[in-house]
Amino acid sequence: MRTPLQYQVQDPLPGVVYAPPGDLRRYLDAGLLTRETMPEALRASFAAHGPRIALASAEGELTYEQLDETTDRLAGAWLELGLRPLDRVVFQIGNCPELVLGFIACLKAGLIPVCTLAAHREQEIGYLGVHSAARMHFVQGDDPKFNDVAFAEQMRGEIPSMKWTVQARGARLGTALHLREQLETMPLARARELLGQVHIDPFQVAVFQLSGGTTGVPKIIPRFHNEYIYNMRAVGQFLGYGPDDCLFMPMPMMHNLNMGCCFGPFLLSGGTVAVSTAMTADALGQVFRQYRPTWTAIAGPILEKLKPAIQSGLLPLDRLRGVISANNAPALRALLKAPVHHIFGMTEGVIMLTREDDPQVVQDTMVGHPVSGMDQVKLFQIGTEEEITEEGVIGECAFAGPYTIHGYYDAADRNAQTFTSHGFYRSGDLMLFRDIGGVRYWQFCGRTKDVVDRAGEKVNCEEVELLVSRHPAVTSAGVVGMPDKVYGERICAFITLADQHAAPTVAALGIFLQEQGLARFKWPERIEVLAELPLTKSGKLSKPLLKQLITDKLAAEAAGH
Repeated sequence: MRTPLQYQVQDPLPGVVYAPPGDLRRYLDAGLLTRETMPEALRASFAAHGPRIALASAEGELTYEQLDETTDRLAGAWLELGLRPLDRVVFQIGNCPELVLGFIACLKAGLIPVCTLAAHREQEIGYLGVHSAARMHFVQGDDPKFNDVAFAEQMRGEIPSMKWTVQARGARLGTALHLREQLETMPLARARELLGQVHIDPFQVAVFQLSGGTTGVPKIIPRFHNEYIYNMRAVGQFLGYGPDDCLFMPMPMMHNLNMGCCFGPFLLSGGTVAVSTAMTADALGQVFRQYRPTWTAIAGPILEKLKPAIQSGLLPLDRLRGVISANNAPALRALLKAPVHHIFGMTEGVIMLTREDDPQVVQDTMVGHPVSGMDQVKLFQIGTEEEITEEGVIGECAFAGPYTIHGYYDAADRNAQTFTSHGFYRSGDLMLFRDIGGVRYWQFCGRTKDVVDRAGEKVNCEEVELLVSRHPAVTSAGVVGMPDKVYGERICAFITLADQHAAPTVAALGIFLQEQGLARFKWPERIEVLAELPLTKSGKLSKPLLKQLITDKLAAEAAGH
């Protein structure tokens, strides 16, 4: 007898909010979602593109066939170690080929990667490890500036569920297991025998991604097997990725932007993913010279490193046919002599992009339209569910669709605040729309969220304020973004002082925040002392006024200089 088709997960995980079965049925019936799992989709691509180069770096290359076999062996080694499907693995590792090996191995073994950043420290890793009940910590091992193996061993003592540390690269340190040794001792036949016993549900969680956070530390975002596949394929089809393309995306590979819109879609389309393990101008330039990428995404600080080589003609850009950027298309187009696609998106779901055939005003100033025909976008008056339907009016955007989440992991209170009564994800971003030639295009207009966007890293202001306020010299703190030509925004802390205390220097405050376990990229880069912090009429801290104060001060300093 044929088993009836299912439209929901069979064994739901506590704390995970799954899409309603009715929504899943609509997306499946429309052919958007499939009943594939992430490893099934990847294996199909690996088989179709076997001899092509999948991963390339200064350290060597891997074909799709080699990538498939290597990740089978690593997945088998982790299962033989004692990990079981749906166990969580904290990834704290910079860009390198081993990151991709570990990520794919997790998917094949049914393990759930927890996508942290290499720069995270006790504050973030401790919380996320405990919150996700992680069992393994996967670290880089050869970071010259930070002993992440020793750090992982320390955190293993603070996270009750954590049992293993695996080191990806470098000489073996401490008591960590080493990826190289795990591969050497796992025969391919044995690995595939173990993997043959793994059952993965296409409606189940594939990855725990992270939010930028509007309150406290980052929240965990569950992304599911079939919807994450659809996210990746939709982006790849929208931009036209193909087997002859080469991607160089030097931003963090554990970010959803890179995973969901760049290297993930590339591995599903048979292209080559070029990886640089170092962020120096020489290392980045070498990738361009050796692999001549056709697609790239370059944030402000990385662009500044490469600009001298670009302007002098030493960086070969002749094959470049697409650049992905959040903004600034006209300047990038002039510099790189290539089409620039503005992108708007969030780890929680919807992705918007511009196309080469969009009207010029759209390519230059807007973020295009969603990649899925079933993405839904609404504008509301800020803080309400009063919908805005007029063209050109700014409102807070909210989203629903086949790859937009229905709730953060184990965060009922936050979910109650974040989703509308109709289940739309309230983004905290401000947008407007214009209908041009029968197409609705969207324009990003700012944020209602209390975050600083520092070169693409979303820094939660409340989290930084809380820790800055613990400094013995500080009685209160207000953190805002200050404009910066390279990073977009940098972090400024306004503080009031305790009696008989002098203000800490930026360096001294950094040392204090390091002791508090806060990632370095979140440390304030400027301190301003006020007698009292400005308040709104309702008695809340006035962030707009603080932003205006620092903007005006920077402008005055620039004029004086």
